[in-house]
Parts: sequence; C-alpha cells; structure tokens
Amino acid sequence: MKRQTRSRYDRPPYDRPRYPEREPKKSLFNFNYATLALFGGIFVLGVTVGIGFSSSTNLNPTSIDSRLEIDRQAPDAELCQQFGASAIVTDMKIFVTLNPFNVFVTQPQMEPGCVIRQNNWAILERQNLVTSEQVNDCKRRMNTFGYTGSLQGSPSINCIYQNDAAGNLFLNQPGTTTVPESDRF
Repeated sequence: MKRQTRSRYDRPPYDRPRYPEREPKKSLFNFNYATLALFGGIFVLGVTVGIGFSSSTNLNPTSIDSRLEIDRQAPDAELCQQFGASAIVTDMKIFVTLNPFNVFVTQPQMEPGCVIRQNNWAILERQNLVTSEQVNDCKRRMNTFGYTGSLQGSPSINCIYQNDAAGNLFLNQPGTTTVPESDRF
C-alpha cells in the first residue's frame, strides 16, 4: 500500500499548529454618546462664555472700544452725526532743530471733535462762529471745518484739510469696499 501524503489542511485539529488568538484592538478614545454629548456641551459653554467676556460693555473710561463710543463723546453729538462726522482730535506740537538736526514731539492731547461737511457750513455761519472771509478762504483751499468743544460754548474751530495721501490701511483689506460719497467732506 502506498502511503498518501496529506496536506496541512487535512490534519486533524489536534495536529494543527496553534496560533495565538488575537484580542480585538482597543481604541485610545473609547467614548460613548453620553461622554461625547458632555464634551460638546462643555465646548459650547466655553465658546459662549468667551464671546460674552470679549463683547462685554466697556466700564473703563480711559479706553474707547468702538465708533459708537466716539460718536457719543463728540461735541453736539446729534448735530455732528447729522451734518458731519465725529472725530478724535489730537493736539500736539513738533519742534525741529536744524543744528544738530533733531525732532521733538510733545505729549499728544486727545479730545472729542467733529468734522462738518462742506455743504453744512451754514450752521457755523448762522451762529456767527465763522466769518464769510474764513468760509471763502477755507473753500478756496478745498478744505472743511472741524471743531472741538460745544457750539453753544466757545468752540475751537479750524479749517482742516482731508489728507488721503497715506490711505487707510484698515480699509485696504481684500474684499472690503468703501463708499466714496461718505468719505469726501
């Protein structure tokens, strides 16, 4: 009789080589839905609290955080908004020496002010705050008037020039547009 060769698969189970059984892989993050919901709630609460703190009302009188605060602080705020624009006025002096060449700057003094549009100068003329000579001189140079202090008191009125040479780097961001009619005074 001829002996038959068996393949390794034909062996009886007790004859087969044993391989160690593999355990199922354990995940590093083994979360259930309750845990995920808890973490999601904590995240939403954190974002809400963060937004609340960052947009809270400014209680510090030495800090100005928005255009609305500047508008409220302008002299004659309603009149200024209707006929011009509120402004922050910086008053400082510059001293230049030539021998030796040096530049010295005083500490700037900041105060609220208002810039009047050219077509609204009659408000200043009616109250005798500017003369017709001052109006003609300012108009000839394509300027406008700005003031600090209340118009009912003793305001400091100046013929001011709109300088667009430097440009506004805050507005030169991609995707932003400006309305030219509101920029010209």
